[in-house]
Amino acid sequence: MSNLLSKELKKLLQGGLVIPANPTALTKSLGLDDRRQRALSRYYLDSGSGGLAIGVHTSQFEIRGVGLYKPVLELGKEEIDSFTKESGKTIFRIAGIVGGMKQALAETKVASDLGYHAVLLSLAALKGSTNSERIAHCKAVAEIMPVIGFYLQASVGGGVLDVAFWREFSSIENVVAIKMAPFDRYATIDVVRGVAESGRHQDIALYTGNDDNIVADLMTEYHIPTNNGLIKKRIIGGLLGHWAVWNHKAVELFERIKNATPSDTLDLLSTGIKITDTNAAFFDSRNNFRGSIAGIHEVLIRQGLLEANYTIDPREILSPGQKEEIDRVYEIYPELNDDVFVAENINKWLQN
Repeated sequence: MSNLLSKELKKLLQGGLVIPANPTALTKSLGLDDRRQRALSRYYLDSGSGGLAIGVHTSQFEIRGVGLYKPVLELGKEEIDSFTKESGKTIFRIAGIVGGMKQALAETKVASDLGYHAVLLSLAALKGSTNSERIAHCKAVAEIMPVIGFYLQASVGGGVLDVAFWREFSSIENVVAIKMAPFDRYATIDVVRGVAESGRHQDIALYTGNDDNIVADLMTEYHIPTNNGLIKKRIIGGLLGHWAVWNHKAVELFERIKNATPSDTLDLLSTGIKITDTNAAFFDSRNNFRGSIAGIHEVLIRQGLLEANYTIDPREILSPGQKEEIDRVYEIYPELNDDVFVAENINKWLQN
């Protein structure tokens, strides 16, 4: 295949990266706020993130219906290009892909033309399909670009994907990684089992999307018995909506985890519980995640990165009590926010 990842990019992805899911900055009239969209990407890049995921759930799936999908990807490409030229650092570029076959292939073509490295493939539109139908869909996309699988939690539109699906999916040559975000330990194990049993475990990078279990996921080594012996597999990075906020601190934490010794374990796991508590506030877990987009926006508004809580879907608003929950975690976990870093750099990021 001519569309396989280069050795450099494969090494980068398999080395483990902090990859925030980039929100979409909108104006009051729900057009794209170019200046603030650029500022968001600059924030993540200057924070030390190793990749950006654009056009994904945190970006608002609805950007497609109002003609903003390609413009959002274009701005992301421009900012990554500029950062790479200045820093010499390669940034892994991921575009979100949704919909049935026609839409998914069209979006993949857009991402390919813009020079993105891989697509994060949502199967939410295929919830009623068989495994064979889903696999055919994935193979068609993989003919165009490298694919990152996506296990999306059911409460925000994902379906149940069993071990058999993940085993066959992992056997597709151009599958390079999987983002596991079912917010469910049992389902997460299903993914790891499928990868281990596929025979391609060394080729596929596992990334956590479990915003409710970030630190524990990154510290766990899975031991999966298979017909070919015991397979040991780690989750080596994160592709997370939670990392769309307080990103500079997330990069610091990721480095701590990568360099941790056994004596660091208890402290890191305790930090992980604090992060899960903040995620409950940001993602509105108590209301079945209805305010997840609005909660992320609320933090970015407080930092000055977004102007206001503009969303395409008018139902995407803060839930009753959610603002107070965000106030609470801000107050009790001051060590987790990166407000000082943002304040020091925001004027630079907002320059055209």
